[in-house]
Amino acid sequence: MTAAVTAMITAVVGVLGTLFAPVLTQRITARQRAAESAAEEQRRRFEERRTAYTAMNRASRQFHTLLKDALHRLRDGVYDDQERERLEEARRDYRDRYAEAQMLVPERILEASRAVNTVLAGTDAVVKRLDRGLARDGESAEQALLDLKEAEPRLRAMRRVMREDLGVAD
Repeated sequence: MTAAVTAMITAVVGVLGTLFAPVLTQRITARQRAAESAAEEQRRRFEERRTAYTAMNRASRQFHTLLKDALHRLRDGVYDDQERERLEEARRDYRDRYAEAQMLVPERILEASRAVNTVLAGTDAVVKRLDRGLARDGESAEQALLDLKEAEPRLRAMRRVMREDLGVAD
């Protein structure tokens, strides 16, 4: 190879390098932006799930507590309008959190929340019937309190699967 050919090849490589450098830089930058965008989307979804789990856990426990209080007060004959309203507000909040979670969370979390919902909704119906004096055969505040205890292990199980999904280790 002669010096002229070598110089020509070097010049061509130099010109091609100069021409392709911006294209290569642009592709690398685009890949970095895509990776950053994907990471941000993953963080956003994690935060959405965590927020939904926190709200669902809080609303479930509040509804459970107020159902238990209502049953005790019904049993004692001192259930009043203020307590009815508090229970109804808790039921609505729980319903809203449950509906939000249905749109965001994985199926195994929904299964755990359905198990809790079954007990809470059933107990709420009993509370309303007892309050209206329309109790079915075998329904009483005492029996409903016993039935409501079934929610406690289900609430713990729901919290456990939520924490697992968030990567919280015990």
